[in-house]
Amino acid sequence: MKDLIALQQKLVPDVLDMMERRYMMLKSIEILQPIGRRSLAEQTKNPERLIRTELDFLHKQGFIDISAKGVRLTAEGLRIVNQLSLFMRQVSGLDMLEHQLKEQLQIEHVIVVSGDSDEAEEVKTELGKAAVTYLKQVLKQQSTIAVTGGSTMAAVADAMTPLNQNMECLFVPARGGLGEQVENQANTICVEMAKKAKGSYRLLYVPDPLSEESYHSIIEEPSVREVLHYIRHADIVIHGIGDALTMAERRKTPADEMKKIKNGNAVGEAFGYYFDKNGNMVHKVRTVGLQMEDVKQAERVIAVAGGKSKADAIQSYFNQGYSNVLITDEAAAMELLR
Repeated sequence: MKDLIALQQKLVPDVLDMMERRYMMLKSIEILQPIGRRSLAEQTKNPERLIRTELDFLHKQGFIDISAKGVRLTAEGLRIVNQLSLFMRQVSGLDMLEHQLKEQLQIEHVIVVSGDSDEAEEVKTELGKAAVTYLKQVLKQQSTIAVTGGSTMAAVADAMTPLNQNMECLFVPARGGLGEQVENQANTICVEMAKKAKGSYRLLYVPDPLSEESYHSIIEEPSVREVLHYIRHADIVIHGIGDALTMAERRKTPADEMKKIKNGNAVGEAFGYYFDKNGNMVHKVRTVGLQMEDVKQAERVIAVAGGKSKADAIQSYFNQGYSNVLITDEAAAMELLR
């Protein structure tokens, strides 16, 4: 396949360019449907005249439906998108990026989706879909899945679909709330994932972060202890990776702790731990939920994070070696390999 692609790129590069353009157009329609012509032009960064011509072609081929509400994929269009997916990954070099990143980070598995989630929200949607697809490949019956909060994890929840019958999986939040937007809290994401997956869930009703005194008091509560048992013995952990200063601000970190994070040159955050560029921990927030020693016990730890701006944070976290799977986007991958 790779030899054939190389020959096509040399002999008929225009054909590959056209195929890639039409594929990306169909992918945009799949994610954003129903979508208008002008919005599609903005998303794909193509002139409206070209969009009009391409839509006419795709409509004649039976790949899309066009109505007053906008453009939608037909069943045939979706089939074509799925069939072209592997081919286009090789054409665009995503499979090579995955291999290189896997070697650099020394981890078990890497998945790279095209684009930059800093620039386009639909790329985050693709990260979510990739995470769900991978999760379904590795899930076992009666698995316990711990999930963190954040906008990327919310995209994973949005992409979740029912699991196979009789899986009987349990979803739990990896930690308490951050006092942020409800839709991005771990509890909310846990519920949405469980409902869409047709699984069950347990919730953790505690604030995050906590004082030392409050922490020791809360973890003795029977209901909290029960949920903590499930969290600490999760088979699979799915989590995001945050920019250190952004996460510190979201937590309304006190001035003395913020100074410690800045002076320690922290660039990444996960599970309440702040890491410098080399993966050294410079600060830890007292949270009820998953701790780093618990993460090590999970069978599979899946980090989902993208965007060029997250490259340093991703590298700092993987320098610790706690996760064995990374799902990221093209922009972050290229920056990591730079």
